[in-house]
Order: sequence, then structure tokens, then C-alpha cells
Amino acid sequence: MAWKKVTEKNTIAAGKGEEFDVGGKKIAVFNQGGYHALDALCVHQDSSIALGKLDGNIVECPSHFWHYNIKTGELQDYLKGIKLQTYPIEERTDGVYIDL
Repeated sequence: MAWKKVTEKNTIAAGKGEEFDVGGKKIAVFNQGGYHALDALCVHQDSSIALGKLDGNIVECPSHFWHYNIKTGELQDYLKGIKLQTYPIEERTDGVYIDL
């Protein structure tokens, strides 16, 4: 794995998310009590969760309302054992980096 810069500091508003293409992978980055990174595509129909509504640590997929925990990637409803991949993320002096 390698650390890659995904964005500048302070570009993702608190309580919001944004999607980034990192090495050919679509990654959702949320700024909710710190930064959290996970695969951006909902397992239901490959819609991006990045612009979904946040309620605490739970993001709602804007297409079909599936709910994921942004810290663990776990699907909160419908199916058991479904989880999006999460990634280490950190804010540095020159930007926000994920280990991918």
C-alpha cells in the first residue's frame, strides 16, 4: 500500500463527503469528526455514496437509501455481512492522504 494525496486540507466541508478517483478506484472521503475513507460505490447498484446524507457516522446512499457506517464500511440494513472496504486516512500539513 502507498499513501496518496487525495485533496487539499479544508476542501471537504464538515459533515459532507466527496468522491475521488485514486489509482482507478472510486473512493468516498467524509469529513465527520475527522476524515474517513471507503469505497464510494454502493453494492446495491453501484451508485456513489459520496454525496449521501450523513447522520452521525451513517451515510445514506442517495439512490436507494441503503445505509453504511463510514468508519467500518458495514451495511446497516437489508443484508448481513456486507461491507465496503475502508482505508487509512490522515490529514497532513499539505493535504489529506489515504493509504491505498
